[in-house]
Amino acid sequence: MKIILNNRSEEFAGDSLTISQIMEIKSFYFKMLVVRLNDTLIKRDEYASTQVKDGDDLKIIHLVSGG
Repeated sequence: MKIILNNRSEEFAGDSLTISQIMEIKSFYFKMLVVRLNDTLIKRDEYASTQVKDGDDLKIIHLVSGG
């Protein structure tokens, strides 16, 4: 499947993956994340059940705090 991940074209095997699976493949292990799938905000407890399909636009944004 082909998706847009953080404004870049990415290809993954299979017809669909969950957000959690994509995060594992891409090694996204950050604590503070904002995830949007096709401009819809996805809550952390929905990562494992939300399917990403061919043509979807997924944004996984790592928030950084500091002083």
